[in-house]
Amino acid sequence: MIPYGRQSISEEDVQAVVEVLRSDFLTQGPVVPTFEQAVAESVGTHHAVAVNSATSALHIACIALGLGPGDLLWTVPNTFLASANCALYCGADVGFVDVDPDTWNLSVPDLARRLDDAQRAGRLPKVVVPVAFAGQSCDMRGIKALADRYGFHVLEDASHAIGGRYNGKPVGCGDYADITVFSFHPVKIVTSAEGGMAVTRDAKLAAAMRLFRSHGMTRDPQQMERPSHEAWYYEQVALGYNYRMTELQAALGLSQMKRLSAFVERRHAIARRYDNLLEGLPVVTQRAEPGAHSALHLYPVRLNAPARRHRVFDAMRGSGIGVNVHYIPVHLQPHYRRMGFAAGDFPNAEAYYAGTISLPIYFDLADRAQDEVVSALREAIGRAD
Repeated sequence: MIPYGRQSISEEDVQAVVEVLRSDFLTQGPVVPTFEQAVAESVGTHHAVAVNSATSALHIACIALGLGPGDLLWTVPNTFLASANCALYCGADVGFVDVDPDTWNLSVPDLARRLDDAQRAGRLPKVVVPVAFAGQSCDMRGIKALADRYGFHVLEDASHAIGGRYNGKPVGCGDYADITVFSFHPVKIVTSAEGGMAVTRDAKLAAAMRLFRSHGMTRDPQQMERPSHEAWYYEQVALGYNYRMTELQAALGLSQMKRLSAFVERRHAIARRYDNLLEGLPVVTQRAEPGAHSALHLYPVRLNAPARRHRVFDAMRGSGIGVNVHYIPVHLQPHYRRMGFAAGDFPNAEAYYAGTISLPIYFDLADRAQDEVVSALREAIGRAD
């Protein structure tokens, strides 16, 4: 089976983890802050907060931004569940913005229209979560302009996009978002086995997220209600969670960051080769957002005849090609249907979902394996006609 994505682990990565196993700290040691610093420097921002998953990062980011009961968060349907669920964890409500039919990212015109309607109704979102789908930034400049006009926070879900760039700067630099979140799941660009990171320019937001990732507990006298200088003393000053990243995860992630540029460059080489191999096939690929240099976490293709999708998918899986579908629109999930969302609410996201599959793309994908993928796709489409 050729998987749609997989990690690339070097001997240097293995040795980095072994060194931690032989050290004094398996958790809450020096490697996590070193990893945080490496990510912050890589993306050109001031603060990075490491946690055990990007889902956790989204959650504590929402709390730090003050999202709570009675508030509203908007995101896109074409994303993983966590981009919306983070609002529900805070007791807030969720709304969606449709995607652009060609970039498959948040549609700024649709966002502007919905904001205008929401302002008249007196129900503006407190947080908007644009998702860098497949590794490509949204129109972040347009989103930031609307944030300045309507007063919402921008929480960028860049789980797919570490190593990507937008308008010449790294994704996560902070020019367009209050907080940006990355994922280090094994199929992402860089892995820490499991793990996530929230980056921000804002020292107060960073301090809040560090507090919430570790039980809301502090040993900092400046954060305490009854400060004490006793070495053993701590206070829980807020309701937090155990979202800490281990030293083992951080060691792997830190080692992987040394290859970030190589990872992204290789994905672009694979994507260019796909572009050439797919010429003449009845498929379309993601249109580039002006100014965006994708990290290419995914290589999705949309079939010109969506009715073929399930037959093409099954045929490719039967040929040993681990294609996947990203994503089932969140608003169509049973939990969200029970909240009142329904088919037809976001037609562009639903049309994208109806005809799209993700082809394998990962650092170690060989040319020969890529040829097998395209050959299987060509044959599957022919059979589905």
